[in-house]
Amino acid sequence: MILTVTLNTALDITYRTPRLVPHATHRVSEVIERPGGKGLNVARVLAALGHETVVTGFAGGRTGDVLRELLPAAPDPRGPASSPDAPGVFAPPVDALVPIAGATRRTIAVVDETTGDTTQLNEPGPVVSPAEWAAFLARYEELLAVADAVALCGSLPPGIHVGAYADLVRAARGAGVPVLLDTSGEPLRRGIAARPDLVKPNADELARLTGSREPLRATRDARRRGAHAVVASLGPDGVLAATADGVWRASPPAPAKGNPTGAGDSAVAGLLSALVERLPWPARLTRAVALSTATVLSPVAGEFDAVAYGELLPRVRVTEQPAQ
Repeated sequence: MILTVTLNTALDITYRTPRLVPHATHRVSEVIERPGGKGLNVARVLAALGHETVVTGFAGGRTGDVLRELLPAAPDPRGPASSPDAPGVFAPPVDALVPIAGATRRTIAVVDETTGDTTQLNEPGPVVSPAEWAAFLARYEELLAVADAVALCGSLPPGIHVGAYADLVRAARGAGVPVLLDTSGEPLRRGIAARPDLVKPNADELARLTGSREPLRATRDARRRGAHAVVASLGPDGVLAATADGVWRASPPAPAKGNPTGAGDSAVAGLLSALVERLPWPARLTRAVALSTATVLSPVAGEFDAVAYGELLPRVRVTEQPAQ
């Protein structure tokens, strides 16, 4: 079982309008609601890849109720399949979210159908009380006992101390469970010092962490700060990985045009699933890049195009970088 942790879950709401004009009234052509937050996005992709997945974190209020009602809707990117490289119909993520008094936040995305541009509005998360945090920690310890790997994803809601991810990384390592950390800012800085098995920053997060915008130097610097491996997302240019086994760069055959929403979360799902399957690093990076690119190409934001994914897998380029 793969466990994903989303401490700041969200109900993602997407409005589509023919054209977005400031200071004007708009007719919305379509409204889409789905469970959101980075870890829930990762879990949805893992489920589509055929992995048993459990989600935990917090959910509260009427928004949290809607999120939990929608969670069982498993993705169905193609037909029946039997492997992560041919996704199909599988069980949805299991709900192990911890209830809280505060209301789960909403994120509002307004899509301009003329330009394809998206305007994003993110509400703040609910305040988590000390008792609710204690209840989560108890649930987390129980789930670690049966997990094959865990992903810690996204921002921290109000009330959670900035070193929370570092504590969760240490708990996973103490339980002998491989742990991936995907966050930013001070939570990333403190979390990486707890020595997670893998961190997956994007280029901006990596630059803020290390002070360098040169990808290779910054990725190696991030690894020296404590992570066993660092996989940096380079947007349309793919990923750069610094590991104990070597340094690799993986790139799609061509930059993809589309909506990048959720592409990083799909890459995390690819890395985590390949880790559990004990694939070598080049194969892990190939899957991550193919999934993230197929997410950009999907007509639905945050989902991946399974046909494109299958076509991309043999075309991802992985090159080893010089040792240093």
